[in-house]
Amino acid sequence: MGRIKVPRKSTSVDMTAMCDVAFLLLTFFILTATSRQPDPLDVKLPSSTVQFKVPDKDLSILTIGKGKVFLEIIGQDVKQLTLQKMANLYGTSFTEDEYKRFKVVPSFGVPFNQIKNYINANGEERTKLESQYAGIPTDSTQNGELYRWIEQSRRATAELHNTPMGISVKGDAQEQYPAVRKIVDVLQKQGLNKFSLITTAEAN
Repeated sequence: MGRIKVPRKSTSVDMTAMCDVAFLLLTFFILTATSRQPDPLDVKLPSSTVQFKVPDKDLSILTIGKGKVFLEIIGQDVKQLTLQKMANLYGTSFTEDEYKRFKVVPSFGVPFNQIKNYINANGEERTKLESQYAGIPTDSTQNGELYRWIEQSRRATAELHNTPMGISVKGDAQEQYPAVRKIVDVLQKQGLNKFSLITTAEAN
């Protein structure tokens, strides 16, 4: 009895649909991604063997370097409410457009009397303003500007998210101790005795 021949079928697979989906996903991620903004204050981080992921919300980052202090407030809603509270404290006001522009500012390091100019400036003008001033004034008294920024951002975080705001310090490895001590004093005067230090991984 003759053997039954099984008809051969083509093993080729049409990948057209798969390629279309892949390119659509790639296009989506490219168009929706936000580019990482360069740090206005370039610092050389100290190394450490401790690994701990910095949270991506309910956090403010203090950058210390070259005798200057910059502040980054995480969360656009917290940023806007913090600026509103600061405006009330200092008896000034901002337009809706200025609030929108401030919400996308990564970090800043100018006195409060220059913050309106800083918000309305372009990238090159902001760099020029930052070079003219020694960052946010670091007077540790309750009327000091850095004290006020941290205080109001903590209140804004508590009001909006009902959670305490965390603090991370990103200091230059070559920064002198007195400059760092000023920041620690500001934090301690608000009862903030726990904060994280941002470092790089230590080479093996």
